[in-house]
Amino acid sequence: MFTGIVAAVGRIETVTPLGAGADAGVRLRIASGELDLSDVIIGDSIAIQGACMTVVALAADGFDVEVSRESLDKTVGLERAGRVNLEKALRLADRLGGHLVSGHVDGLGEVVHFAPVGESHELRIRAPRELGRYLAYKGSVVVNGVSLTVNRVSDEADGCVFSINLIPHTVEVTTLQELKPGARVNLEIDLIARYVERMLSTAQAPS
Repeated sequence: MFTGIVAAVGRIETVTPLGAGADAGVRLRIASGELDLSDVIIGDSIAIQGACMTVVALAADGFDVEVSRESLDKTVGLERAGRVNLEKALRLADRLGGHLVSGHVDGLGEVVHFAPVGESHELRIRAPRELGRYLAYKGSVVVNGVSLTVNRVSDEADGCVFSINLIPHTVEVTTLQELKPGARVNLEIDLIARYVERMLSTAQAPS
């Protein structure tokens, strides 16, 4: 589990195919930046752009993970070199500064607007229609591993557009600053909303 509070921005340095076939995954070498790796061991989980990955090798300044083709097909930002948001797995004694995050990407969104508004930025994202039911005013959502609060929701024919206000600190310390209209992003819906939807659908099912 994670909180969606990005601990550091690292960088994917190399992407090495794990096989020759079209279904092969990749091994990523990630420079950890300011992420403290002193308490990380092989087998630990680290969220990369919001996707939970397992550490398979460690160095003083970075770590390696292996990403399956399934994960590559369901996420963005893990297929090439570039900057990535990093967060180590939550410990039971840690503060929950964001919200409960599983690190499992539910779908991909598309940035439709990203621009300054006063001292902040407004970010609008179109989510797939099937995720729209989980998005609510003042509810939580994860975008590229960052826990954010939904300010507005608008259901449309081709999906659901939601708006987020980003304070300057969030823009400064995450990769969200690099977003542009048309960019795709990893989305994870609120864990509690997922269970509520499941319970309601089960309760309404004929016995």
